[in-house]
Amino acid sequence: MRADETVTVSFTVNGRPASVDVAPRVTLADALRDHLGLTGTHLGCEHGVCGMCTVLVDGDAARACLLLACQVEGADIMTIEGLGKADDLHPLQESFGRHHALQCGFCTPGMLMSAYDLLDHEPGVTAEELPVKMSGVLCRCTGYRNIIDAVAEVAQANPETVPPPRNCSTATLLPRTSVGGRRSIRPDNEADARPSAVEIRMPQTEPTTAIEVDDDVTARVDAVWDVMEDTERLARCLPGAELMADFGNDRYKGRIRVSLGPVKLAFVGDIHVIERDPQTHTIRALAQAEDAGGGSVQADVLFNVEPRGEGSVIHARAGLHMTGRIAQFGRSLASDVSRDMFKQFTRALDATARGEAPTLVEPPSAIAIAAQLATSRLRAIRRRVRRAIRQRLKREE
Repeated sequence: MRADETVTVSFTVNGRPASVDVAPRVTLADALRDHLGLTGTHLGCEHGVCGMCTVLVDGDAARACLLLACQVEGADIMTIEGLGKADDLHPLQESFGRHHALQCGFCTPGMLMSAYDLLDHEPGVTAEELPVKMSGVLCRCTGYRNIIDAVAEVAQANPETVPPPRNCSTATLLPRTSVGGRRSIRPDNEADARPSAVEIRMPQTEPTTAIEVDDDVTARVDAVWDVMEDTERLARCLPGAELMADFGNDRYKGRIRVSLGPVKLAFVGDIHVIERDPQTHTIRALAQAEDAGGGSVQADVLFNVEPRGEGSVIHARAGLHMTGRIAQFGRSLASDVSRDMFKQFTRALDATARGEAPTLVEPPSAIAIAAQLATSRLRAIRRRVRRAIRQRLKREE
């Protein structure tokens, strides 16, 4: 294998399917942080001494800096992001807060994962045993006393078993292999292992961002609609998207990969086409998906194509509800990136309708994202200034 070659490694992280394309020398810690954006796994010594990078691999504590990503093909991995959510913390996290065991926070993920592993394997551990049992993770702030008190409180309150994690889906394990790479998965009972459709419930709140795109294309309406009626061809027009399962009755499971500079996200979820009208050339679909880091996207999407001149115009409307890292980019940037993806989609749809191969578009670089963010901020400032001027003029009148 050449030095610049990569392997595809698939596993579950916090109960959710994930895959990374990495060089064989990339550690699990770097794959989690750089490829999946799970930066809660901290790196300290990178020699397996400090314990900052502790994660659970198939239920046992492991140093992520000492494992190669290609060694965990098919494994079930739990990181600190799977332990709890902002609005539903794990009892260990709550106890760390009560006992002021956080200090600078650098060792905290390793301490929490080590404590969870200890209470999972040795329920009923006594407070007297904890200083030795918890010595595998180093604290630079010498805050051991508070950390021990926090773990002791949870151990005493749960003598039989540690409370389960609060941000892990039910994991579907992939078969283990000795090296990374794509492989076909055929379980003994294929029917039982096949995923099933779920009911999509859209939030009743205002969406995080609303997208409206109107693109003139050269393909005629009938040709565009032929593609829109074929869900598999339609999905291939969306950058980074693929269909994984067809449940019938216009219900599907799919994956979409989103690259925002150095941040790479992979969402897996369900799609339900609730309207497909050949008279008005309209499709409406609901979708919900999660990424390995616990982020989620729910979308109500409407596509419509109408004749215009010798070609047609594609209308795309979407209300997006986002949580997790993708929402942390800010409403303006998330809106700009989503709108750009929809424009790429309409161009690919036009090319497919004309019998051409869609042009692949490279994900934006970090510099491009920064430029987008600056542009979005300037637009927001201009809007606020114009609004303030209008309000002032009204008051003067």
